[in-house]
Amino acid sequence: MDISPITPGDAATCAEAVGLFEAVNRHDLPDALTPSATAFTAYVAIGWADDPPAAFTARDGGTLVGVAVAGRPVHENLHMSWMHVNVHPEHRRRGYGTALLDRLFEVARADDRRVAGIDGWDSPVTEAFAARHGFERKAVGVSRRQDLTALDWTVLDKLYDESAAAARDYELVRIAGALPDELLEPMVVLSGSINDAPTDDLDVDDDVFTADRLRILERSAEAREWNMYRVVARRRSDGELAGHTAIFAERGRPHVGHQHDTAVAREHRGHRLGLLVKIDLLRWMRDAEPALSQIDTWNAESNDHMVAVNETLGYRIIGRELQYQRNL
Repeated sequence: MDISPITPGDAATCAEAVGLFEAVNRHDLPDALTPSATAFTAYVAIGWADDPPAAFTARDGGTLVGVAVAGRPVHENLHMSWMHVNVHPEHRRRGYGTALLDRLFEVARADDRRVAGIDGWDSPVTEAFAARHGFERKAVGVSRRQDLTALDWTVLDKLYDESAAAARDYELVRIAGALPDELLEPMVVLSGSINDAPTDDLDVDDDVFTADRLRILERSAEAREWNMYRVVARRRSDGELAGHTAIFAERGRPHVGHQHDTAVAREHRGHRLGLLVKIDLLRWMRDAEPALSQIDTWNAESNDHMVAVNETLGYRIIGRELQYQRNL
């Protein structure tokens, strides 16, 4: 077996890797969303925040049998590397996954990371692999999908009106693409509200937001060929930003959307702003992205409030993801 790095810009190998991811999802969870080749190529090159990962292929006799990626955070979580190991279903139980994980451990230790994280769909296979390599379960994430073709707009319009009445002291601002300069610093403050979301027993730091970080996110979305849309709630009396939500819509697969952070600042909670901004964004998408038919989101299983909001909006569970960590 040969384990080789995937070099940034190697679009052919990234496309081949995505083909392996598709085979893995067909076997493990057919409804799971596979990244596009464009998105994975961008991820290998720049990560999410100018933090490109270490990525490897495993080949046996020239046949691609596995792909593994180790995250290398640079803004926070400098103690940790989150790892993903994928082995083609036709080539499992031959030691490829273990060999790839060992390579990722080598990278993490060389980077002075002291904690490794892995995840996998809720199954005995995931549990056995984690136990075999000394990982302990720390959290459960849930992938949900909203079918926009099945939305009941009579219900949503009623919820919107009720939420707008509770939030009469606020106005909504729609932003397509990059943030205006005058909103950049206020959005830095507001974005930090996501750190109130539960992380259960995971050894993770709070997200660190800066103006540069928000601009990097915009560049990352563009590299993936995703259109970015935000709805921000702003208090009328003083212009203070109170809540926001965002969606990325893929250009190459215009039916696919990705829900990004939804958060309301602590002092502005209790006005149904989270539900209001999410419904307003859905209204906007009917005109701005008419081909959009599904939006995927992730939440901690323990995030009762946001789970309730998403279920009210018709999201259904795609799969439960078991999340593990271990010391290196």
